[in-house]
Amino acid sequence: MSELVTYTVDGKVGVVAMNRGDKLNAISLDLKKRLIERFHDADRDPATTVVVLRAEGRSFCAGYDISPNPARAARKGNALAWHDSLTDDVTLEMTPWDMRKPVIASIQGHCLGGGCELAMMCDLAIAADDALFGEPEIRFSNVGPALILPFVIGQKRARELLYFGDPIDAKTALQWGMVNRVVPRAELEAATLKFARRLALVSPESLVATKRALGRGADAAGFRNAIRAGLDVLAPLYAATTEVGKRFDEIREKDGLGAALKWRAAQFAEEKGI
Repeated sequence: MSELVTYTVDGKVGVVAMNRGDKLNAISLDLKKRLIERFHDADRDPATTVVVLRAEGRSFCAGYDISPNPARAARKGNALAWHDSLTDDVTLEMTPWDMRKPVIASIQGHCLGGGCELAMMCDLAIAADDALFGEPEIRFSNVGPALILPFVIGQKRARELLYFGDPIDAKTALQWGMVNRVVPRAELEAATLKFARRLALVSPESLVATKRALGRGADAAGFRNAIRAGLDVLAPLYAATTEVGKRFDEIREKDGLGAALKWRAAQFAEEKGI
């Protein structure tokens, strides 16, 4: 069985790769644990100064795995249990932000939900031209909870993405400042490594100090408090029973997750056009 998350080294660049491509790298409990471990391995590695986060398969990350499972079922209606679980999720997403070394996200295909939040927590991002970004969770009555988008793209655009759950393409993500570069899909890996190697020419001391200064500035402006506020406020939503969420779960349990997602997408497609 292949490793869920791998860590390799290319010169002064450490590469952390998610390897659950058959599930669009949806974040399971095991993947979350392994990803945090590999991030820490990469940050501690004395041979490297820059880290790349990438993923195998056709998608970077479709978000958290919301397939029915015993752990998820046990949290039903329990706001405290959901708060504990979402705290672990936020810990994962904040890991690139808290690392000493800069982290470059290399994104293809779906970059949704928790996957989008994770990518936005990285210092820089290179996207393939087939990348799709969004936070669709609100369509089945979940949101965030790591509400980083307002800090990246501003309040109005963030509210539109978070309220409607509509995805945007790579070109729009570049215009909005979610990514630094967009390249053809076939060139993504090479372009990301070239970008990372160029960054690795900067002294590690300068990179660490600059990242730390930017992070401290963001925290002084309220960034970390806002992320924690999102966690505290939104955890009860995950425990709540809503009409839409109940119907979504019924379809998911009867016909599968894909059918439930298509049911909601079709409703929004009918009203699209503005």
